[in-house]
Amino acid sequence: MERQVAAGGADERTGTAADGTAGSSRRRDTADARRRIPRTDDVLRDPRLIRATCRLGPGVVKEAVRLAQERARNGSIPPEQVGDAAAALLPATAGGLRAVINATGVVLHTNLGRAPLSAAARQAVQEAAGPTDVELDLRTGVRARRGRTALRALHDRVPSAAAVHVVNNGAAALVLVATALAAGKDIVISRGEMVEIGDGFRLPDLLVSTGARLREVGTTNRTTVADYAAAIGPDTGFVLKVHPSNFRITGFTRAAETGEVAALEVPVVVDIGSGLLAPHPLLPEEPDAETQLRAGASLVTASGDKLLGGPQCGLLLGEEELMRTVSRHPLARALRVDKLTLAALEATLTGPQTPTAAALSADPAHLMDRAVRLAEVLSADGVDVRAVESAATVGGGGAPGVTLPSAALSLPDSFAAVLRTGPVPVVGRLEAGRCLLDLRAVPQQDDERLAGAVRSAARG
Repeated sequence: MERQVAAGGADERTGTAADGTAGSSRRRDTADARRRIPRTDDVLRDPRLIRATCRLGPGVVKEAVRLAQERARNGSIPPEQVGDAAAALLPATAGGLRAVINATGVVLHTNLGRAPLSAAARQAVQEAAGPTDVELDLRTGVRARRGRTALRALHDRVPSAAAVHVVNNGAAALVLVATALAAGKDIVISRGEMVEIGDGFRLPDLLVSTGARLREVGTTNRTTVADYAAAIGPDTGFVLKVHPSNFRITGFTRAAETGEVAALEVPVVVDIGSGLLAPHPLLPEEPDAETQLRAGASLVTASGDKLLGGPQCGLLLGEEELMRTVSRHPLARALRVDKLTLAALEATLTGPQTPTAAALSADPAHLMDRAVRLAEVLSADGVDVRAVESAATVGGGGAPGVTLPSAALSLPDSFAAVLRTGPVPVVGRLEAGRCLLDLRAVPQQDDERLAGAVRSAARG
């Protein structure tokens, strides 16, 4: 069918004048707008971008300018707004990691970096970022023991440890002990403790890689002290007991206690995993370093970024002679921690309550009060939200089966992806077709940021 265009009128489908003048005008306007897009050098003279270049580096700032110019070319923003858009696109830091709000209900979420550092630990890291006395005695001017104040703080927290050492993670602590004490020898271990520690890494593979031989005893569900005694011989490096921290076996079970095995007069290494230094009233079944050493463990290994609430590191605590052998092994140098970790660890050990400890001890009634207040405020803004009871977990391979009563904001499931990718990333969980934002691991001072992120997500 032919288009009907009245004399001197416009095309009904396109709005183009019969003589094409309107279309030409729009093309000219577009071309004019593109010509008005400021040059990169001109945009970079913006004082905000000059300051950002000093903070983030020229490459990051130029990329933000390029993206802003591209928005102007495709008509998303006027050319005059390129500078503002570039400033808005700048990241908070030069690194690629983004700070998120952990509203998953998992206190120690491995994918989110496990324990968040305390304010004291963050300040200590910032202080240690420049030149420090990490291996220098400022009084005498001679070399000193590396990280001596952090090691002293760790020793003070676990009085039953005659000596302590720190490496770069929990698995490294176990590797160092196995290499130093059992390379070419037997490590006696219960079959029920041959665990996978996550992401496909299995304890047997880790230990065998050190040159040690594994001598498995007992069965999956029952291992007695007699099983250990029958396996011990001249080639035994040590007996290893591993806390199965990421699963539980119930029913017809038996596990020899540390004290029973220690009576066999061979070194006993206990990997408690989660980094609990002393008994915790909320986690009665979680082993701790102090109790294990008092029971007769020769060495205890643990992680620093789990229940301790500190930076990623591996803790070794125990007998002085064995620790000397372990800490002087050549591999210890390859596994040592840097000054930032030492600073954060010491501040965690000596400073105020950590965010992890605060999250574990949070009062469920107070969490619900916070959820109700947030839900009321957001509902008044037209958000489909309600406060609900929730069940949080410890996470980080610790306290399997333990649930912590909590409270959450319940939102439509479509919020989950929008919140994760927003200006302030919020990670929740999907449950029963709803997006839950659990407040147990969210500090109260982040409530306003959380509410702002939800409002932003609601606006799409």
